[in-house]
Amino acid sequence: MIRNPVLKGFNADPSFLRVGEDYYLAVSTFEWYPGVQIHHSRGLVNWRLVSRPLDREALLDMRGNADSCGVWAPCLSHDGERFWLVYTDVKRLDGNFKDAHNYITCSETIDGPWSDPWYVNSSGFDPSLFHDDDGRKWFVNQQWNHRGPGTGGNPAHASFDGILLQEWSPEEGLIGEAENIFPGSDRGLTEAPHLFKRDGYYYLTTAEGGTGYDHAVTMARSRDIHGPYELHPETHLISTKGTQGPIQRTGHGQYVETHWGDHYHSFLMGRPMPGRDGTGRYCPMGRETGLEKVVWKDGWLWLEEGGTVPRTEVPAPVDVAPEPEVAIDYGFDAGLPMDFQWLRTPAPERIFRTGDGALTLFGRESLGSWFEQALVARRQEHFAYTAETEVDFAPTTYQQAAGLTTYYNRHKFHALLVTDEPGIGRVLTILSCPGDWPEQRLSMPAEPVALADGPVEMRVVVDHAEQQFWYRQGGDWQPFGPALDASVISDEGGRGEHASFTGAFVGMVAMDTSGRGREARFSRFRYAPAGT
Repeated sequence: MIRNPVLKGFNADPSFLRVGEDYYLAVSTFEWYPGVQIHHSRGLVNWRLVSRPLDREALLDMRGNADSCGVWAPCLSHDGERFWLVYTDVKRLDGNFKDAHNYITCSETIDGPWSDPWYVNSSGFDPSLFHDDDGRKWFVNQQWNHRGPGTGGNPAHASFDGILLQEWSPEEGLIGEAENIFPGSDRGLTEAPHLFKRDGYYYLTTAEGGTGYDHAVTMARSRDIHGPYELHPETHLISTKGTQGPIQRTGHGQYVETHWGDHYHSFLMGRPMPGRDGTGRYCPMGRETGLEKVVWKDGWLWLEEGGTVPRTEVPAPVDVAPEPEVAIDYGFDAGLPMDFQWLRTPAPERIFRTGDGALTLFGRESLGSWFEQALVARRQEHFAYTAETEVDFAPTTYQQAAGLTTYYNRHKFHALLVTDEPGIGRVLTILSCPGDWPEQRLSMPAEPVALADGPVEMRVVVDHAEQQFWYRQGGDWQPFGPALDASVISDEGGRGEHASFTGAFVGMVAMDTSGRGREARFSRFRYAPAGT
């Protein structure tokens, strides 16, 4: 069986592609670097991360991008000769403007090298590229209308101004005038267009309803690529609006016909949990990726078992056992393991080095920075897990700190840190920010504790909506500080579901706001799902 989500942890906006007998899912990475994650499978059950294409300054530089900006909604395609990747670099989130720049890169192989990009346009976000059977290529994207009320944490329909279509070629760029081919349905917030062709029809799928619990995959078709497009008999192919099941926030996906002759559709999804008080819905893993089997009936796609709600388990095309959950122990002699990313900068040599038995972070800007942070982390994939590291760090001022963090963005994090406290010396402390400015501010929810010389082992135990930091120096593990609210490290924490839409990470951080770049040495990292 295919068990949803097939990509756990923050893996949003899945572009789904088949090339021969190989299957790929390309997902958004937002402000995390390198940009775009591409996963590969041969049986749709188990997926392996094989490529992060946007790995140099010529392709992507997100320094200064706001939280939840950066790389939105990539589209991966293949024209029979090369892979093509279309992506947006969004520079602004709140307010009327988006400043969304769209690019295309290509490669003969999935793992690169990827070409320097073609700049395409900046009229909106969520672009994709369709290769027609006559050899022409068509570029589609959502059009953003800054004259609408804007978003401000509660997206306004008027800002989502339809789907634009324009021919494109590598030699000539955009050809002719852009056409607005699809205004969307009454659900509104129409984005994420993908085109495919079957039996003489051009099919257009879009995402609608925003990134929260009203999200949906909407389907339309036309005999002419320019339209007009008629809506699916039920309008939405996939939606969990108004339901209470374990899979929520479904939308934004793409259709694939397999080489076995059956049909699947990708979709993003969330797995909500209650908050600390047992109420509310919080998705610490953010928006993940699922697959559902679909069937053709009367020229339209339908979920195999009817309705619009995808299943947690779906029949796979081949008999493949899901890989078991295991704890992972990471070392850093062979470079940075592929599970890890950092924030925004295309110059990782300024924030870390690997080798000599450690990951060494160079203390840079604060946990609140949008420019250059020495923060290296991996995705939270489970409601309950333990993460551990060991840090060797000798601060000389309270402006220098390094340690272990559970991190969503600059307003939503908890960090167990080694720092310097005037009058005490080297100490252990916690910095916590449980929401969005100005409603919540930085706090220090534990009294500092003096440390002996030498490395400090750190641990965080996360159990759904609660987390606890631990530490040790040669003896037994000891809890440090109070139990903290882990539910804030989620899409819905702080301002709510439309204000941020990435996912929780856990990792290592070093900051030095004195500007002296104090180094912190992390000798290991372990991530263990509960029960492993």
